[in-house]
Amino acid sequence: MGAMRADRLLSLLLLLQNRGRMTAPELAAELEVSVRTVYRDIEALGASGIPVYADRGPAGGYRLLDGYRTRLTGLTGDEADSLFLAGMPGPATQLGLGADLATAQLKLRAALPAELGERSRRIQERFHLDAPGWFRDAEEVPHLGAVAEAVWRPRVLRVDYRRWRGEVRRELHPLGLVLKGGIWYLVARARSGEGQESTESVRTYRVSRILDAEVLGETFARPTGFDLAAHWEESSRRLEEMRFQGEAQLLLTPRGLRLLPMKFGAPGAAAAADAGPPDAAGRARVVLPVESLPVATHDLLWLGVEADVLGPPELREAVARAVTELAQRYAPSD
Repeated sequence: MGAMRADRLLSLLLLLQNRGRMTAPELAAELEVSVRTVYRDIEALGASGIPVYADRGPAGGYRLLDGYRTRLTGLTGDEADSLFLAGMPGPATQLGLGADLATAQLKLRAALPAELGERSRRIQERFHLDAPGWFRDAEEVPHLGAVAEAVWRPRVLRVDYRRWRGEVRRELHPLGLVLKGGIWYLVARARSGEGQESTESVRTYRVSRILDAEVLGETFARPTGFDLAAHWEESSRRLEEMRFQGEAQLLLTPRGLRLLPMKFGAPGAAAAADAGPPDAAGRARVVLPVESLPVATHDLLWLGVEADVLGPPELREAVARAVTELAQRYAPSD
């Protein structure tokens, strides 16, 4: 019997054990096979001594003999790994672990006492994690499988990578993968020269910008004591600190004040909470952390007439130039 069919027969057996009576079409949908294949698999289970019974009639289906429970629920390595992605079936599929995750969940539920198994089923029915942000399609990550393989094994990874200043080739020591807001990032240390470690620190690479990836046969030693979660938290904090290069003084209408958290997230919410008292026209002064001058100009234009940029002078002048250019561009032609 092929390994693929053996896995499918076990999945069929666990489905009947976990859910009770199921029709052939229901089993076919769960296993992603034809109804005819289900009929053959049911016959194979019966021939191997599994007490599978067919209930006839409109409410019929297949079920196991009352009281029968299989103990063939041991997890494979890939299935055990996939359980860490149990709340994220989409990312599990991207990593090539979708089928392993589904089988692992079946095995885990089969091994649980009836009460706990029912609780797990209710949780899965009532809670769902959707990692990507709104209004953004998932990024194409064709080389995620190769990157994940290099992380798991671990192996040196040679990549062609697209930076803002052009394409580069790097040989990396991949230390971990991070999924942030639906975007995959590789945390890795670059290597340069003939077997010499680069003096560069551990860096972050956006997986969607990897143009080509090759897993090399060479292994590497992970840095002693490296903690992926702690590194990511610290690097995220540093990035957040570097992101804001100044402060904008704004005069906002009541609507502009409400829009601030929508556009600028937590910094916008904090600025709105610290807003000064409204003037006679209902406008309030706020101090908002901003990025570079071009980015801040673009972001503040989003607020339109709901915001008056009071300072700093170079930001006010940049916004004024942009508004003037837009007015000239859309002015009626003679």
